[in-house]
Amino acid sequence: MPQPLISADALAELLDRSAGQVSVLDVRWDLASGPTREDYLSGHIPGAVFVDLDAELAAPSGPGGRHPLPTAEAFAASMRTAGLWNQNPVVVYDAANGIAAARAWWLLRYFGHPGVSVLDGGLRAWLAAGLPVETGAPHIERGDFVARPGGMPLLDASAAAQVASHGVLIDARANERFRGEREPIDSVAGHVPGAVNRPTSENLDASGRFRAGDQLRAEFAGVGAADGVPIGAYCGSGIAAAQEVLALELAGYPAALYVGSWSDWITDPTRPIGTGQD
Repeated sequence: MPQPLISADALAELLDRSAGQVSVLDVRWDLASGPTREDYLSGHIPGAVFVDLDAELAAPSGPGGRHPLPTAEAFAASMRTAGLWNQNPVVVYDAANGIAAARAWWLLRYFGHPGVSVLDGGLRAWLAAGLPVETGAPHIERGDFVARPGGMPLLDASAAAQVASHGVLIDARANERFRGEREPIDSVAGHVPGAVNRPTSENLDASGRFRAGDQLRAEFAGVGAADGVPIGAYCGSGIAAAQEVLALELAGYPAALYVGSWSDWITDPTRPIGTGQD
């Protein structure tokens, strides 16, 4: 299994020596505007294929939340179209903060791909290193990726409640959303009772790269993470929380993802709602 992160310089070197045997996925996406394909066409890492997060890294919104887990069949079809091969490494990137890229990383890991990494710092880091971009969409040979579910731990609402009660369930949203003071997206404000808050922004340094693993480990320990303790993460709809899971892996803490997250939790009016810091 490769390291979960790769630097811009290391990716450039890998592409130079790989002779087309590395797949690069551009998963730039914004919470407000959605996928940013036009940005991709205007400039992307050479050979990268654009993946629409809303359409290809999630099932249609519904009872399971705003970004439910896609079926194995649908995900495999999308990844084969994107040129992924079971035996070739994959690098995924977004604009900078790793949120959308981590969703792709998590799904590929969950569905059994053995060699996926996130570009640390995203396209911003690539450009800062003075590396080239290309425009338009490259010709891609169809891949052979086969999706095999179960490669990463997964939570549903019931399991998330258990982790909140007997372990550490981390809410990756901004603090005001966690406290229930502001909810710009979902119909109900608040959080899963017993959860603790650590926004994804706290996992990054000022350049948009992930903090060092030992620093992350100490900071996650500050919200209760420890070896042998069940740990899970959620957010609004399971996108940002994947970045939290990635940061926890860098810190040496295996964590499960509640894919449905808050947008799934609130579909059942009998589930309790927490507000404030408790």
